[in-house]
Amino acid sequence: MPYLVIKDIELIRILVKNYGYRVLRHKGSHVFLSDLSHVTTIPYHNRELGAGLLNKILKDCELEKDDIKKYV
Repeated sequence: MPYLVIKDIELIRILVKNYGYRVLRHKGSHVFLSDLSHVTTIPYHNRELGAGLLNKILKDCELEKDDIKKYV
């Protein structure tokens, strides 16, 4: 599947607005998000996420790239 280019703040907004995640805390340059059953950490450096890191975050949230693409 082709590489998905998304900035960290965009991914945070998508997860909060569309998937029911909430910000647990913001410590340093990392944002901790949670819903009822998943917890994930997203680095917040105001730049694009790497492919491996994006895949790891999506795996933590049990989402696919296609789920995120419709909001980008």
